[in-house]
Amino acid sequence: MASSHDDERPHLVASDLDGTLLRSDGSVSARTGEVWSALAGAGVETVVVTARPPRWLHHLSDIVGGTRDAHSVAICGNGAFVYDVADRVVLESHGFEPGVARGLVGDLLREFPNAGAAVETDRGMYRTRAYPDQHVGEPGHDTAVGDVTDCELAELPDDLVVGKILIRDEAWSDDAFVADVTQCLGERGVLAYSGAGGLAEISAPGVTKAVRLEAWCLERGIGREAVWAFGDMPNDLPMLDWASRGVAVANAHEDVLAAADDRCAANDEDGVAEYPARRLL
Repeated sequence: MASSHDDERPHLVASDLDGTLLRSDGSVSARTGEVWSALAGAGVETVVVTARPPRWLHHLSDIVGGTRDAHSVAICGNGAFVYDVADRVVLESHGFEPGVARGLVGDLLREFPNAGAAVETDRGMYRTRAYPDQHVGEPGHDTAVGDVTDCELAELPDDLVVGKILIRDEAWSDDAFVADVTQCLGERGVLAYSGAGGLAEISAPGVTKAVRLEAWCLERGIGREAVWAFGDMPNDLPMLDWASRGVAVANAHEDVLAAADDRCAANDEDGVAEYPARRLL
């Protein structure tokens, strides 16, 4: 994380969304919106790096889109997709081939027969009817569901890129479920835990927030020594570790709090706004 360059002014501030940049109700506070916009005016680029899929970012265009420059781009799906929110175009997709995804889902559902399964792809979500929807009523959700197809995942089309596999069983505790899914998965994917109860989020090998953020920065000539990153959950740890300064919000998972270079106020107290505002604006 921290390096000898840690005190240098960053060229880029990267932030997770849920539990970090967004408040607990999924909204963006006026203060956070003000500071996030002001950073661009101060010569500091910003990018969101989120587990959310492309379809669930459109209502946040004031934060992650709305201009025809780097600020219209979001890294989403835990690094599976690079998405231009302004143009609503998936620029990059990194994930499983559909046949591989179908095989993995089949193995996991045999191991967890009461679970529901879904996949996030470059063309939206495909989900089994048993997959529980816990986001009804949250900001942006009810428009995002227009890109959801209910089907048996054995029917998944062959011309998709599967960015993320989702397995959810609400009867399981988080730690036990993640541990058992990890054992079943082996080295066939990367299991990310973002805090949702009874949910395992699986990316293809080598696909993480950190890998995609590093590649995105390299394309723009931005070295890790010039990047600050904010997060709250274990799926943010590789990104916080890669950045020169990894900052945990006060409400973060205990593992993230222990590993981060620094801490800021909680998401409901606009921590991701106040921390750079005091240091950069």
